[in-house]
Amino acid sequence: MKIKSLIISIITLFVIWVLLNMKLSTEVLISGAVVSVLVGLIFCYTCGIFDDLKLNPKAIGYWFLYIFVFIGELVKSNFDVARRVVSPKLPINPGFVEVKTKLKSKLGRMILTNSITLTPGTLTVELKDDTIFIHWIDVKGENMEEHTNAIVSKFEKYLEVIYG
Repeated sequence: MKIKSLIISIITLFVIWVLLNMKLSTEVLISGAVVSVLVGLIFCYTCGIFDDLKLNPKAIGYWFLYIFVFIGELVKSNFDVARRVVSPKLPINPGFVEVKTKLKSKLGRMILTNSITLTPGTLTVELKDDTIFIHWIDVKGENMEEHTNAIVSKFEKYLEVIYG
């Protein structure tokens, strides 16, 4: 059993339980704790999904920075896509691009690909080892390095500290 992953899973489940119930009554807290432990034990008995997660002050600080960077990129890309919808004369150059990631952690790569997909205008199509294939609404640049800098690097520098 991977204790670190189990504990993080139970804590995450418990926080979600409390947020969904929006109450801090004794019944809610006790039932949430019981359900979180049971679900954690049943579904995360051998999982090691959080093993790569670093729990040091620097990594925790980078998590908060990452959230702000992600929200900023999300807002910018929403306005960009909305502008393209409202002004159909704006040029678009859709296409598939291939980018590389330096992340070694499976969870880090998953967070990266989901962040790319959640940002309007980009959609992760496939992840193979350290290569990510992305559909991009407006392809800029000519080579993989330029595509990687435009899409991946803004997220990757934070995720590298958090996951390695």
